[in-house]
Amino acid sequence: MKTKITEMLGIDYPIIQGGMHYVGFAELAAAVSNAGGLGTITALTQKSAPDLANEIAKCRDMTDKPFAVNLTFLPMLNPPDYPAYVQAVIDGGVKIVETAGNNPSQFMPMLKDAGIKVIHKCTTVRHSLKAQSIGVDAVSVDGFECGGHPGEDDIPNMILLLRAQDELEIPFIASGGMADGRSLAASLAMGAEGINMGTRFIATKEAPVHENVKQAIVNATELDTRLVMRPLRNTERVLNNAAVERLLQKEAELGKDIKFDDIAPEVAGVYPKVMQDGDMDAGAWSCGMVAGLIHDIPTVKELIDRTVAEAKQIATERLAQIFA
Repeated sequence: MKTKITEMLGIDYPIIQGGMHYVGFAELAAAVSNAGGLGTITALTQKSAPDLANEIAKCRDMTDKPFAVNLTFLPMLNPPDYPAYVQAVIDGGVKIVETAGNNPSQFMPMLKDAGIKVIHKCTTVRHSLKAQSIGVDAVSVDGFECGGHPGEDDIPNMILLLRAQDELEIPFIASGGMADGRSLAASLAMGAEGINMGTRFIATKEAPVHENVKQAIVNATELDTRLVMRPLRNTERVLNNAAVERLLQKEAELGKDIKFDDIAPEVAGVYPKVMQDGDMDAGAWSCGMVAGLIHDIPTVKELIDRTVAEAKQIATERLAQIFA
């Protein structure tokens, strides 16, 4: 396949594995890249910049294909040493970075001077335009369907992608609700140059997470996610479980008076317990509505190959027959 994204990033297929906490390790990133997509290491899963450097080196040993590092800039009382993480990416020779969270403008000179392509994740057209203005190479347009943080505007991809096509001059990637060749074909039809899959890649053989997590995704339907932390304007889409029900009850009872400390037991330090230990009720963890489209646990290569084949079949056979 040939799109602006495949040419920009040097990959075979316009399929990107999103950065995911305690999922985006070298094993998964290398598997995605080796299968022709773009794998992504999640920087903040690593406890320090030296740890990230080691994970980058590990990935290099597992693939000679391009891979990315996700750098999510979050508002924190005690933020991590972001400059050191950025330097670890540069020193590791990584040439593609996915940024998310706060505006990455303060790190753009470092990244661009190192010849790094920057893809910024956005949930709105206005944020996408701002990212374009600070010099990112592409944006990942994240619709309301997505797992994790969908923003506060609640715009689904059937609208958001077309608005992005209307407004943006740089390439954009469709993120949120992406599962298969239908997703890829539809996204390309709406102006995207590729897709970003998160939840779908968790349910693969190579994903370094507990089997309970993969089965929970396979067993879930599109009705099984919930939005939490809306009163704090830090909305997150998560898979429903006992901890999420407790969290939502607290939000209902405390209303506008709720503080982060009130829900810390349900959201703080959750990911190792879920992803590594398989404790599915430990707390709230990100999952997209796309779980309703996930029914198996293939290898990464099987997933990417069938996604590309299905998209090609849709474009060359089904649509060709309709318009014949």
